[in-house]
Amino acid sequence: MSQRVALVTGGTRGIGKAIAIALKNAGRTVAANYNGNDDAARAFTAETEIPHYKFDVGDFPAVQDAVARITKDLGPIDILVNNAGITRDGTLHKMDRESWDAVIVTNLGSCFNMSRAVIDSMRARSFGRIVNVGSINGQMGQYGQVNYAAAKSGIHGFTKALAQEGAGKGITVNAIAPGYVDTDMVRAVPPAVLEKIIAKIPMGRLGRAEDIARGVLFLTADEADFITGSTLSINGGQHMY
Repeated sequence: MSQRVALVTGGTRGIGKAIAIALKNAGRTVAANYNGNDDAARAFTAETEIPHYKFDVGDFPAVQDAVARITKDLGPIDILVNNAGITRDGTLHKMDRESWDAVIVTNLGSCFNMSRAVIDSMRARSFGRIVNVGSINGQMGQYGQVNYAAAKSGIHGFTKALAQEGAGKGITVNAIAPGYVDTDMVRAVPPAVLEKIIAKIPMGRLGRAEDIARGVLFLTADEADFITGSTLSINGGQHMY
């Protein structure tokens, strides 16, 4: 694989961390975005030697500034992985507008902000790989997650539309829909609920962050130039369609 520059949002912990490490191990020059845990970001860079950049992916001007800074530091971005996401769970009749807006802006709005910041450069160079991280819950819905499911479902539509726009310029746009993965977020679920989740997974276990990272490596390879507009479901067989 060639020495291409990759940017992973939400890249210092969980699935994002695994993706960033996998890309680096594949010979990419990697930058990792984060916006919350400074200690985790410093520990991530100390462990991996991958630089971290703090900015809010839901803030359009901040994204523009950050991408310009990363481009100056590392070079034009060839690979973008839109992984950043949050949850603000609650049933609709109890959900406030702030919880709706926060999830839509961070999970879906960020895909626009980040892709818009790199698309002109990708078009100019006739190369780009964009991977948007959706969710099994964007495919099948989930009780108490109308905001999250809507945002993740929107990612799949965004992916298909942008793929059509980028195809003639050598830019592929795909999505990955992870199932339940063994991260801090999932492990925070009450044990009894977690047991029920695992019982519904035919493979009989939670996914690993590395399972998702392998999918990203596949879709961002130079050789993956005939795969675009696709959603790769990595969920242990929990949801098939």
